[in-house]
Amino acid sequence: TIVFDRDGHFELALGSPGGNAIIAYVAKSIVGMLDWDLSPQDAFALPNMIARSTPIAMERSRATPELVSGLEALGQKFRDGGGAENSGLHGVRLTSSGLIGGADPRREGVALRP
Repeated sequence: TIVFDRDGHFELALGSPGGNAIIAYVAKSIVGMLDWDLSPQDAFALPNMIARSTPIAMERSRATPELVSGLEALGQKFRDGGGAENSGLHGVRLTSSGLIGGADPRREGVALRP
């Protein structure tokens, strides 16, 4: 996925393997970077939650207890996604300092700065 700002300038690019979960992995990361101003690395490390059906598959090992209890209080039901939700995101974001990259810590790969 390539994201441009309102003026058509490049902002970020990212992608992931994962079949029908790719949309959730990428959407989570875009929200993390654009709405919460996270680096690509921090956005990729957020817990994966995939709502293919009920219950929602969640990486409980990466989610805070407050996040889980808050969502359960809203009526959400979860099952442990275990290692099945291991994404594999990689991407870059343009900042005032240049490009910064990230690589999903769940799989092999690193982001290097020239």
